[in-house]
Amino acid sequence: MSDLGILAIWNNVAPGREADFETWFQGEHLQERLGVPGFIFGRRHQAISGASAFFNFYLVESPAVLTSQPYLERLDNPTPMTRTMMTEVFRDMNRTLCHRVVRRGDFRGAYAVTLRWFETAPDVAALTSRIETLVADPAIAAGEIWTATDPAGQPVSEEERLRGGDRKIKGALMIDTLREADAVELGAALQDEFAGAEVGVFRVLCQTGRSLGI
Repeated sequence: MSDLGILAIWNNVAPGREADFETWFQGEHLQERLGVPGFIFGRRHQAISGASAFFNFYLVESPAVLTSQPYLERLDNPTPMTRTMMTEVFRDMNRTLCHRVVRRGDFRGAYAVTLRWFETAPDVAALTSRIETLVADPAIAAGEIWTATDPAGQPVSEEERLRGGDRKIKGALMIDTLREADAVELGAALQDEFAGAEVGVFRVLCQTGRSLGI
């Protein structure tokens, strides 16, 4: 198992508050989070299709970073703008601390297909085999499998309390593609193949960090 961790987030935004969300994310939130020791890389996405309008994730040096004192202090002491976002803007928050258990491929793509499992953990061996088949195609940049860490002992932060609680996943698959048409086609195929998963297709908005975190 990889030592790297993932903070995986899907969410919607209150109608009419998209500009506020954008100002906060680009003007404050990304750089604040990347300032926490152990955070490597962050990437934002907007939906082409699926139940969530936005998806973002952070790569961290270890899942333990996501329960470290510096990070918990940020969560329990939100800035005024963050407090407003949590109480007024975020909707349908799906946030989970994960292990990155598999990565195949050498690139980051411009589009991403995500599959989320809420009730049962995905079959990692089967998904790994599927990724290895996919990345043989030059249109596929890479694939990753994430599994949720054990939530025991993780207190509800002030940010989560303000949001009213978060939904959690058991695991996720993310496939990066170079082009939109390939992402859309792959999303439809994977939805048929994995009927129990929630599928979303996203375009990359931006990425930042001290490394691209391959």
